[in-house]
Amino acid sequence: MLNNTQIKRRIRTWIVLFIVCLILSGITAFPIETELTFLMNHSSGFPNILKIWLEDVYNEVKVTNINFPHLSYGTDWLAFAHIVIATVFIGPLIDPVKNIWVIQFGMIACIMVFPLAMIAGAIREIPFFWRLIDCSFGMIGFIPLYITHKNIRLLEQQNKKY
Repeated sequence: MLNNTQIKRRIRTWIVLFIVCLILSGITAFPIETELTFLMNHSSGFPNILKIWLEDVYNEVKVTNINFPHLSYGTDWLAFAHIVIATVFIGPLIDPVKNIWVIQFGMIACIMVFPLAMIAGAIREIPFFWRLIDCSFGMIGFIPLYITHKNIRLLEQQNKKY
C-alpha cells in the first residue's frame, strides 16, 4: 500500500505531465504556417489522402496569412487559452484533495472534445480521419486526469483514516 508521500508524488507527476502537454499542444497553434511548411516538406511517407488534405490546408493558411493576417489572431488566442487553462491545474498541485474539481473539470473538457470534433468538424468539412486525431487528444488527456482523480480519492481516503 502506498503512503501519502508516494500518492502525492504520483498525483504531482501526472498533473505536471498534463500541464506540460496542454501548454505544448497550445503553443503549436502559434506557428501554424511554419508547421505546415515543415509537414509539406516531409510528407513523402504520408498516405495520399493526408498529403492532399495537408496541402489544401497549407495553401489556405498561406493565402489567409498573406491576405488576412489578422485572422491568425484567433489561433493566438487558442494558444493563450491552453496556457491559461494549464495554470488552473496548479491548484491541484498545491492541494489535490481541495482542488479535485479542477481534475473533474479537465476530464469533462476532454470528453467534450468528442462532440465538438464530430459536429464542428463536419460543419467545417474536416476529414473524418482528422476529427479522430482531434478526438485522440481528448482521450489521451483524459487518461492522466483519470489516474490523478483515482489517486486523489485514494489520498482523501487515507487522510480520513488519520
